Amino acid sequence: MKITSARSWIVRAPWSDSPGDRTKKTGTRTFVFIQVDTDEGITGWGEITTYPGPVANRAISAFVDQIGKWLVGENPEDIERIWAKIFRAMTYVGTRGATTAAISGLDIALWDIRGKFLNQPIYKLLGGAVRDRIALYTHPPSAKTPEDIVQPVKDIVESGHRAFKMDPMMPNLHVGNASFLDGEIGAEAESNAMDVLAAARETAGPDIEILIDAHGMYNVPTAIRLANQMAEWDIFWFEEPVPVESWKALKQVKEQISPLVSVGERLHTRWEFVPIFENGLADYIMPDVTWTGGITELKKIATMAEAYYVPISPHDASGPINVISGAHVMLGVPNFYKLETSRYDLSSYNVMIDHPLDIRNGDLYVSDRPGLGINLDPEWLAAHEIDPDEDFAGKDPNAG
Repeated sequence: MKITSARSWIVRAPWSDSPGDRTKKTGTRTFVFIQVDTDEGITGWGEITTYPGPVANRAISAFVDQIGKWLVGENPEDIERIWAKIFRAMTYVGTRGATTAAISGLDIALWDIRGKFLNQPIYKLLGGAVRDRIALYTHPPSAKTPEDIVQPVKDIVESGHRAFKMDPMMPNLHVGNASFLDGEIGAEAESNAMDVLAAARETAGPDIEILIDAHGMYNVPTAIRLANQMAEWDIFWFEEPVPVESWKALKQVKEQISPLVSVGERLHTRWEFVPIFENGLADYIMPDVTWTGGITELKKIATMAEAYYVPISPHDASGPINVISGAHVMLGVPNFYKLETSRYDLSSYNVMIDHPLDIRNGDLYVSDRPGLGINLDPEWLAAHEIDPDEDFAGKDPNAG
């Protein structure tokens, strides 16, 4: 079997923050998918969907398309060799970030091909299952006020999910997810964040886990202050308290806060997790299967974490391929906590895939269909592909 082509798709899909509430206006969201075709007529699907929005998506798409030409003629079953071939070839331009994102999308597609070729679901090729379902945590829409958070939390609890994640600071910050200036937060935004969190806890009750995401935005003293204030509302973890470039900054925070710490969505490959494990810097890790190196690398990172008795909770909150590929790996991982999804109701994915994700009472059930178990619709992709000449100049880089 040989690879005949590999390409990316940048598509814009209808998307709603509140799928169950038809009175809310539906917007759009951009996804980046990967298609790898073979001479056996088997197609594999992957995903990369990056942040922040248009600039990153455009760049990674072009990168994948060029690497894809290089893979034509390769045997798609040689997954480890292809992974290393791409990774080592990028030594002089950087083996993390864009490189591992490109590898991730292609790697997932190759595992999909292998599963289809062998007529087996991916999780069975990875050693089989240790559980029969994947516990999920999800997100409410952003809330600027305490009143804004009440109904979304009620909806999540009623859906059967037992955990959700939020960033009560960001809706009132003057900078976005990808920005880092002085690492400070204004007094009004900080006070409002505590009010929103208090309302979320009161609504959720004591048995629901509330995870807090700091998005790597803060300096050391600010992160420490925020985390220790939020401890009053029994937060489950404080995620990415400081930017990822300095593990010593993370160490300072970890030593001075009471909540547990989770890191990993911005870490790429097993090598970047080494100082995290060796220095005891995280209680949970959260690599993203579409950024850190694909199914191949996620499995290796999970095994490393298992040796340190650190639970793993993949940051898989993009598109359907992102979610299902992380789920396949986690089915066979003993040290799994929960898998992230962007919303409790993921029916917005249904327009692009041939089988809806099977989510019941806050758990995802993975089918025994071959490969990933879902396929993207090529006709839908073609109809929703973004014009390659579309001008993103002047647009918010955090917009989808």
